[in-house]
Amino acid sequence: MSGFSGVKQAEFDTMTSKHAEAAGRLEELARTLHRELRGAGLDTAPAARLRELARRITTQAEDLRRRQQLVHELQRQKAAFGRSTSAGSFIEMPDRLEDAKDLLDGTVAGRAALRAAEGDEQALAELEKYVSRAGDPEFVNAFLAAIGARGVTRMVGSVTTMLRDAMNRDDSERKTRLAVSSRNVLSMLSISLAKGTDPDNPAYLGDEFLDDLVREGRAQHATDDGGTYLGYQAQALIWRAHDGTPPYSKKFMEVVGRDVIVYEREQRQDTWAASQDPLGRAFGTAQIPIVDLAGSLGLGTLMRPGAPTRGLVTKSSSMVEDLFHAAKSSREASHALLDHTPAGWNESVLDYLLTTRWGASRYLDDYEPISGMLITATTGQDSISKKLAAQLIKTTSDEIREAFQRGGDNLEMRDREIFDRYAPLSYPLARAISANIDQLSRLYLNHAVWDAVSPEDMSYALVLAGSDDKGFEALARAQTEQMRAALDTVPPVGLSISSAQEFGFTAADVRRFDLNGNGRIDRTDTIQFLKDRTTEQASLFNHIVESRRQVLIAQGLDDKKADEALKGMVANAIGLIPVPGARQAGILAGGVFGEIIGRGYEQLAGIGYDQIAEQVALRMSTSHRELDETYRTLADNRLGTERLAEQMIATALLSKGALDGLDLGGASFAINDPPRIKPFPEMSAQEYGQYLAWARTAGGSSEIISTFEEAFRRVGKVHDYLSLDNDSGSPSGGDE
Repeated sequence: MSGFSGVKQAEFDTMTSKHAEAAGRLEELARTLHRELRGAGLDTAPAARLRELARRITTQAEDLRRRQQLVHELQRQKAAFGRSTSAGSFIEMPDRLEDAKDLLDGTVAGRAALRAAEGDEQALAELEKYVSRAGDPEFVNAFLAAIGARGVTRMVGSVTTMLRDAMNRDDSERKTRLAVSSRNVLSMLSISLAKGTDPDNPAYLGDEFLDDLVREGRAQHATDDGGTYLGYQAQALIWRAHDGTPPYSKKFMEVVGRDVIVYEREQRQDTWAASQDPLGRAFGTAQIPIVDLAGSLGLGTLMRPGAPTRGLVTKSSSMVEDLFHAAKSSREASHALLDHTPAGWNESVLDYLLTTRWGASRYLDDYEPISGMLITATTGQDSISKKLAAQLIKTTSDEIREAFQRGGDNLEMRDREIFDRYAPLSYPLARAISANIDQLSRLYLNHAVWDAVSPEDMSYALVLAGSDDKGFEALARAQTEQMRAALDTVPPVGLSISSAQEFGFTAADVRRFDLNGNGRIDRTDTIQFLKDRTTEQASLFNHIVESRRQVLIAQGLDDKKADEALKGMVANAIGLIPVPGARQAGILAGGVFGEIIGRGYEQLAGIGYDQIAEQVALRMSTSHRELDETYRTLADNRLGTERLAEQMIATALLSKGALDGLDLGGASFAINDPPRIKPFPEMSAQEYGQYLAWARTAGGSSEIISTFEEAFRRVGKVHDYLSLDNDSGSPSGGDE
């Protein structure tokens, strides 16, 4: 066995004893020699060397004694591996003491778990002592090896039935104690199971253990009171206790996760089909999933980390939703589940979950697991994430479009039930579109197709995605970043072939940008390309904002409703700090939203954006100034978007050198002599507002802003894709 040494117990005991004896004798000899040498007036260095040798032997003896104690304990617990050879019987002991202790503790914990599986509450309390050890690979390996897949499953079943018994007996003290203990143990099991089923983890138990989990998961297990439960129902509670660290592996989802989904379909397919036939619909037959063991025993979320331990929480979850919860912490794991078509199926797992099984997710109103998994699976920049994002967009678009009545001036709700059915998918859908915001250019500007997604498909997907406030905010933020990136491709004033490489351009770029053919990029060239990019981006903003407006109207909401999300984006300095051409402006090296694609909006909001907003807020508070009140009283989404565009355009003009050499005329936002524009973070709100006004009049941004507004307010194509009439009298109407 690798990492182990073989010892004969009797001979090891003798060696340990003699080592300790030798150390003592050497120490005594060193003291005697030192006394004799000093008495004779001689150098005592030999005694010092002998004492150092005695110290080393003493240290070795202490190490041997610790190993001896572990050997005896391993033998007593029958945790050591024995081997018989022609030279005698050996005990295999880990070379590292830490590993030996992990082996011992893992075995003892496993034995406690097996007793707990038989209903021993005292053993459950003993097992809790080892909760903190779940991060040690040797402990995990020994622990899971001791209990096996059957022990894992039955222990959860036993703990759950103990808790139900406490509730049935109305024993509140025991119920609270068992609820806390069960959460601790489930958390320990979840960490251990994630490690023990990951081929890249040292704790991996091998493929056979995964196969055993499947076998035990599909099996029926008996309770002490004569009842039965499905193994997967018990295992599901472990998955729901997962805190994301370490994530479950791709291998686990390929073997166990996929089988869970297939098994539920096998068991529920006929019943679900009956619930959808005319008679089933007439009697309101629900599409009921297989709930987890806590749900089937009436415990609700009592065993779930973070839930209250007092009172009865009746909300349940299904074993499949619990699986989604485990999958959402890993992109590889979520891909393994969703990007797969099981044998004999005519649809992928993703399509099945969004169509055939969607009623089961709705039945328990438990959307957080699938939402989180979809966000994880569709917001990466890898090919599988993009493929799944396209499938999500196409499927939801196909399902949602029948909810609306088309052909009028505005979108009308034809079937509110269909809309409400898919509304829970609006936020993960928005996140998937946001992560692939560049595809809007391909679809709407180039009239291309993204996988099977057409421009019409994307339009209905935007309607659903924009119906959620957080979803709309994610879309607006992503498109803001997309516009920043587009403006950053505009060539700076003064660019030439000789300086192209310095600014990240090629000679071919310079020749393409040089509209008047004078060999360099002048201000008129830069302004023209800013107009071109601005027009394109205005069109994309238009699709997002008008889709939002249409779904608000369809829901009977005021189409002039102010959006706090967009107001906050403007008011809290998005665009206040220049990003395009930051190399020239010397302010920041990256975009405020540079990490939105791939990392996730929540992480970004907690890192990049909040830090910048905090800096701006601090400067405003110390100077007792408020941001321009205009920013806080925006009438609607269109005005908010136009203000964002104005900020970005004014920033781009500065960073591209289009404002160089213009007369600042003693402006409050200028410093030094000769005057130059202050760095934006140093401007007050009033100074920044004055800068924007100066950029409009002296800098030429007014013309570009008008270009943006004109393209932004032409809603003809948006209405075309939604099959609306375009002769609307709406102020936002018009043709493209």
